[in-house]
Amino acid sequence: MAEHKSEPESGEGGTSSLGATVRTLAQTLWFPAFFFTGFLVCYLLPFHNPVPHHVDVAVAGPSAGQLEHALEQKSPGSFDIHQVADADAARDAVTNRDATAGFVPDAKSPQLFVAKADGYSLESVLQKTFTSVAQQSGGQLKMQDVAPTAPGDGMGTGLFYLVLACTIPSYVSVMMLLRATTFGRRKKVATFVAVGVVESVVAFFVARGMDVIPNEPLAIPLVFLMTQAVALTSYGLVPFFKQFFPGVAMGLFVLLSMPSSGGAIPVQMVPGFFRALHPIMPMGNLIEALRGLFYFDSKDIGRPVMVICAWVLAGIALILLGAWKDRRAERKEAAEAAEPEPPVEDPSFELPQPAAVAPHTHRMGQQEPTLTGMVTDERGHPLQGVAITVTGTQGRELVRAITDEHGEYAASGLPDHFVNVIASSPDRLAAVARVLARDGHPARQDFRLAPRHAAAHTAGV
Repeated sequence: MAEHKSEPESGEGGTSSLGATVRTLAQTLWFPAFFFTGFLVCYLLPFHNPVPHHVDVAVAGPSAGQLEHALEQKSPGSFDIHQVADADAARDAVTNRDATAGFVPDAKSPQLFVAKADGYSLESVLQKTFTSVAQQSGGQLKMQDVAPTAPGDGMGTGLFYLVLACTIPSYVSVMMLLRATTFGRRKKVATFVAVGVVESVVAFFVARGMDVIPNEPLAIPLVFLMTQAVALTSYGLVPFFKQFFPGVAMGLFVLLSMPSSGGAIPVQMVPGFFRALHPIMPMGNLIEALRGLFYFDSKDIGRPVMVICAWVLAGIALILLGAWKDRRAERKEAAEAAEPEPPVEDPSFELPQPAAVAPHTHRMGQQEPTLTGMVTDERGHPLQGVAITVTGTQGRELVRAITDEHGEYAASGLPDHFVNVIASSPDRLAAVARVLARDGHPARQDFRLAPRHAAAHTAGV
């Protein structure tokens, strides 16, 4: 009679089922929920109503104090006024990046010096504000753009999209290479460097071809540094945050970095939290460095470049620390002094999972085997249909495979620790081996199984 299993009716079984459902939903939906909340807070908040905050304006002549008082009454906290000697000094303050704008009061023809390279929306706010100031004194404002953007960058947001095009792929390349189980740490880092070179060169020439940026090849190494800041730091975070790594990396380099970059909306027009992040995040520092290189005669590009280099060094330090952590765990595992560390698992992304794969089958997009082997009989002939079971050192089954007609088997996505490999067949004696599975170093374990009758005959003798 077939065994009948009934569903739990109530009480403990129902509570357990509900708890399992809640845990499954939490494990699978945490990342989209995090991303949804992050976009609402980090994009809707700074972009829904951008207003100027402490925009520095150099004013020529002795009337700077009166103008500051008038603007403070009309728009509190919007503008910071400081006095300069004359019109040339006001203009130089903008071109030297000492001020965002320069204003020269005059009863008939007041002048406003602006830099469109700092952002079109900021230029529009300055024009509107100081047109009103000029009209109150009966004059007509003359505006001069002392740092115009490239002809193909009419809205002044070209740098933002150029940098964005190299930021997100740098992070995504880390996510994809986590699946490359046959690539060790060095090969993955080398791949990040190669991808960064391609991204920076292609992005520069595409933007140049569209006339979005001036012809300054020094931009290529600057963009390359930023790609490495994102890729190396993201990769270095993996061993420490495990399944929460996507949320941490996306939070850093997308949710926080983009609104604080000053590329889409000038940094002077976003809330204080994002203005405080602007000098720290790599995306904002690259945009500042490129603006200085392209439009301000390389003025003040040293500091942002140093910040980007600091991110690169931080990424390298995290990778080295992760390598030391892995070696320490391997030594402990080899000495059986600690429990094995679970592999990185994130249900929101397709990271490597233990699975049986077909031997000698390598198609684009498939995982490469981390464990292979062959099972033969006592004469060396291949055995088909032998069950291969891979378990962790605590006995938990990780994957189960069956040998093919050539007696071969393969498995992928195994954790970077010792595993037990068991070969078993109904008519043969089972065999067990302990194997060290390592990322980027495929292991091989062959078995030779003796028949059960031969063992029984030997025991009888």
